[in-house]
Amino acid sequence: MVVQQRLYLEGSESEHSIINVEEIGLWRVSRTQSQEEKGLIAADQSRLDLYFSSPTNGHPGREGTDHKKEPQLRLAKPGEGPHNTEIIDVDLLDEDALPTVASGSSPAPARPPSSPRRTLNVNVPEIAVSDIEYSTLTTDSSTFRSETPQLQAGHAVPYSFLAHALSELSSTRSRISILNILTNAIRVIIEYHSPSLLPAIYLLSNTLSPPYSPVELGLGPSVISKAIQHVSGLSSGALKRLYTSTGDVGDVAFQAKSKVRTLVPHPSLTASMVYSTLLQISKCAGQGAAAKKQGLVERLLVSAKGEEVRYLVRTLSQNLRVGAVRTSIFIALARAMVLVKPSSTLYSSEHCIDPTLLKRVDLDKKNKKANTVKDMVKEKFKAAEGLIRRVYAQHPSYDDIINALLESGLEGLSAKVPLTVGIPLHPTLGSPARSLSEVYTLLNGREFTAEYKYDGQRAQIHASKQVDDTVNVHIFSRHLEDMTTKYPDIIALVEVFFSTRPDLRSFIMDSEVVAINPHNGSLKTFQELSYRARKDVLIKDVGVQVGVFAFDLMFLDGEILLSRPLRERRTLLRLNFAPCTPQEQSVARFDHVTSCESNSGKENVEEFWEKAIESRCEGLMIKVRSVTVQFFSLSNNPVWGTQVLDNEGQPDVSVQTRRKPLPATYEPDKRTTAWLKLKKDYVDGLGDSLDLIPIGAWHGNGRKAAWWSPILLGVWDAESGRAVAVCKCMSGFSDQFYKELTERYKIHEQSSVCSNRPTWACDMGGYRPHVYFKPQEVWEIRGADITISPTSVAALGLANPSRGLSLRFPRFIKVSEDKGVMQASTPQFLADLWRKQDDRGLEGVDDGLIDVDLSDDIAESEEESDDCNS
Repeated sequence: MVVQQRLYLEGSESEHSIINVEEIGLWRVSRTQSQEEKGLIAADQSRLDLYFSSPTNGHPGREGTDHKKEPQLRLAKPGEGPHNTEIIDVDLLDEDALPTVASGSSPAPARPPSSPRRTLNVNVPEIAVSDIEYSTLTTDSSTFRSETPQLQAGHAVPYSFLAHALSELSSTRSRISILNILTNAIRVIIEYHSPSLLPAIYLLSNTLSPPYSPVELGLGPSVISKAIQHVSGLSSGALKRLYTSTGDVGDVAFQAKSKVRTLVPHPSLTASMVYSTLLQISKCAGQGAAAKKQGLVERLLVSAKGEEVRYLVRTLSQNLRVGAVRTSIFIALARAMVLVKPSSTLYSSEHCIDPTLLKRVDLDKKNKKANTVKDMVKEKFKAAEGLIRRVYAQHPSYDDIINALLESGLEGLSAKVPLTVGIPLHPTLGSPARSLSEVYTLLNGREFTAEYKYDGQRAQIHASKQVDDTVNVHIFSRHLEDMTTKYPDIIALVEVFFSTRPDLRSFIMDSEVVAINPHNGSLKTFQELSYRARKDVLIKDVGVQVGVFAFDLMFLDGEILLSRPLRERRTLLRLNFAPCTPQEQSVARFDHVTSCESNSGKENVEEFWEKAIESRCEGLMIKVRSVTVQFFSLSNNPVWGTQVLDNEGQPDVSVQTRRKPLPATYEPDKRTTAWLKLKKDYVDGLGDSLDLIPIGAWHGNGRKAAWWSPILLGVWDAESGRAVAVCKCMSGFSDQFYKELTERYKIHEQSSVCSNRPTWACDMGGYRPHVYFKPQEVWEIRGADITISPTSVAALGLANPSRGLSLRFPRFIKVSEDKGVMQASTPQFLADLWRKQDDRGLEGVDDGLIDVDLSDDIAESEEESDDCNS
């Protein structure tokens, strides 16, 4: 192993000698040339022996020494040393003068002649590398005592405390323990040094900035590896072997530095110091940036001790490997604010718990009073958690939220950190549905609007007019990334809004950006849109014109619209922002999403779905547009449920349900069944496609009146030697395909492939098509799932003794030209598919709101024992 140390020797004449020692059996001594001598080795071997030993605080024979006249040991300052030094190659020195390093197999070192003029004074004890012992943070947060003797009130929180918390987090998978550790750590930080809270939160969350203003470390593995190698003295091969055995760069750094000894104490790392250094690293750019970054990393590693090394390097690698997700940090922050001491200015009688009550939680659990206090604590926890998560969903900035919390606590947090133009809010997200039938089942009679789900990029547009009439525009992605410079044509569009509406002051709009054909406005695929550069796009470089399709309005002229129902928000959107088709390609087009209302009937909605697919859309978004409120009915049996309000805001008695109420409001950072997404990918969710035979058809309606639509499809029953009807299909066909199909199966007296009556051996079950096709083609079909049908007789008796199976919401994929009818899917294959998906249910769909980033164990009981961990 290589051990490197750099020392400065200060003589009475302000001469400097720098000694770099490598334990490789070879010495290089470099020193600044004095005016009186060159090429002399000024180090006494006995003093050098102290350099490698573990000296105690006192050294025999040192009493009475005049330290002022002796050279003193100090740390090298940045930039000092190598550029002023003369390298003395030991190969040029006499053999007797060579100091060597003693080892188990090496001969005794030869003692070089000592210098009568100067001696090396290394009267500095070795600093042991050890962790500060902190109390465990896994204690129930309601009974945890925040007194921490290792910390000093008013002093910056040491990084070792954060490393202790991270170490305990990494040792458990219990959500209860994770929340206790985070809550207790945050509470200690608030009470001892609240200014350390913001950097601590960023370090715990493994981020450096808000998502809309990203700060990238830009640290590659090579920089981190070189820094570890340089600080530890290990070779690259040794580091690779360590990585092979541990598999984690943090563990490698911990082991590599565990044997390094420090002669001079380095300043302890603080949470604030680590965070500020990370920001410095992120700002390094230009020539020599890698070297600057490596130097900053080495500075941190040199000062890090014990577990600090492990979690510092994991932070640098952006992989903390602890179970602290964003939601856990919010919950912990909220609970810590509830438990803050009353002596703090953050204390609020409404939101906080009196410590005298907390002491009663330690009582026997069988004591009802203790349980009452515990329940009160949980209620305050729940209220505070909901508050902080709501605020963050609308204003995702740790900086603003924590500053507001430290200024006045939970009191008035919503007012201090409101929805703000220029800061993105987390979008509402929809839950998946696999068919229109499922949509109607889930919404259970509620009014909804169906909108095209475009194959584009979701864009949240923020704009405001300043006093000097300049317009500020920000465009954010679904993940809150700032992509303003990607769309200069949308910026130009927003400027048109303000120029045509002088009274318009500000807005926040939710929309979809789609690539379009500039000549006819037809939609293009997302792939076309992806050709555009990600940032810094110039108007002259815009090659693909885009259209902005707006579907929601969350803020208008200073008013927050989130609590308004969709019906009102959409009305305001259409009244204030008219469709725009500018002649210049430098300005994006604007329109509202194409939509269809549920009260137009199921057939129209199904036709709308088909039209969406034909228009190159991903599918449909289904959104509840009426407000629902809870009601309690005393008729017959008392029951809670929901009511739908009519246009005047009065309960619509014709629509009542016992289901959980679904909000028509805009719910940031929520996934809700008030918004359902029906994508063709979900409809294709059966997994396996089927090879089905077209065996009949009906006359089309509307624009399809001249074509056959829908088409009756069947499986091939080898035992009976005939096709058996399984489902009707009207999705996935292009207009051109409809025309060709109708021509191919043209009805006339001499037709050998199409007839008005059953001519060919087919089992139609309960289906009665207008015309019958000769079984001669095979089509690849996908669908949502397979269901038991009262109409179909396909697979009769294989799944149900009296009913057959049908394919729900089938969609045409292609003609399987290489297959004959006897190679089509069989009733047994259909039954096997039904059995495979029979226990799948409605996975992924909830009865209300869920948080987007909550893990499956979010509902884990608060009383869960840690013994259940695996």
